[in-house]
Amino acid sequence: MKYYIIAGEASGDLHGSNLMKALLKEDKNADIRFWGGDLMLSVGGTLVKHYKERAFMGFVEVLLNLRKIFGLISFCKKDIEEFQPDVIVYIDNSGFNLRIAKWAKQQGYKNHYYISPQVWASRAGRVEKIKRDIDQMYVILPFEKEFYQKYNYDVTFVGHPLVDAIAGRKQVNETQFRKENQLGEKPIVALLPGSRKQEIIKMLSVMLSIVDDFSDYQFVIAGAPSQQYDFYKGIIGTRNIAFVDNQTYDLLSISYAALVTSGTATLETALFKVPQVVCYKGSAISYQIAKRIITLKYISLVNLIMDKEVVKELIQKEMNANNLKKELAEILNGVKRDYLFENYYELEQKLGGEGASSATAKSIVENLKN
Repeated sequence: MKYYIIAGEASGDLHGSNLMKALLKEDKNADIRFWGGDLMLSVGGTLVKHYKERAFMGFVEVLLNLRKIFGLISFCKKDIEEFQPDVIVYIDNSGFNLRIAKWAKQQGYKNHYYISPQVWASRAGRVEKIKRDIDQMYVILPFEKEFYQKYNYDVTFVGHPLVDAIAGRKQVNETQFRKENQLGEKPIVALLPGSRKQEIIKMLSVMLSIVDDFSDYQFVIAGAPSQQYDFYKGIIGTRNIAFVDNQTYDLLSISYAALVTSGTATLETALFKVPQVVCYKGSAISYQIAKRIITLKYISLVNLIMDKEVVKELIQKEMNANNLKKELAEILNGVKRDYLFENYYELEQKLGGEGASSATAKSIVENLKN
């Protein structure tokens, strides 16, 4: 059968690659065409567009790139028509995907959605469009099934794919990893400043401003697969800061603490049982718009799933050197470490264990056979 998968950003590429592996197990003759990244490409199939081509963050950035975005939407529709898939599988990335889904439903294509748009965070009215256009929704957060039930929409909770991705990885040899990346013996504080250029510029400069206050630790930047080292070097300047390229999981597995930009990385860090401070700072205009439409108490997935403040969130003006220094000190000196570890283990239980990709692939294939 023919599968057309649309994913965006590094996290979508990761989850898309694992879903593709599971689909190929269920359907040996699967013909997969996709929008994604290097991880999906490594599995096989045909890459249409790399997510780097449409990595826009915030309301202002999207507005400035509307012409390019609409051009990509038009191209996607034409590509789907030429491929004639048996099913289209959307992975997160709601701004782009829901536009394609509306058109695809009108054309008679089957629409399956893996990793729900965050309609529970803002613009819940989109649920009606999802009910209209999506034949099957697979959700990965435990509270999402209950949320959709309020709108009489039956969705399938498959567990979180990050549990699979982390459980299935090869154990890193710490001594070898440190040697290969020229890291010393000091405990590591991982810096995860995000994957888009706009957020890296804002986050990393503040993170680096406190490095000299913690001389007993070494700070290591986790480079995103979508960016080159030269870009980071422009922010690092003359500071002697270690950098690892596209090895975030290996870095987290040996880290003592982390400073993390809000997003999927906060959950990844928690699953590696690394105490963290969550950071976020967007453009002033984007932040003011977001404040008016987002109805959540928290921004990190860790706190959202646990429905309480487990990890500290420093947002916008609170994301400054003084606050970051204070919060990092608390998770380094032991004050909050036991509390974080206890909640991290409870969080993992709530996520439902392994098997998200496999369960989703089985459901997709069975649906096509019926």
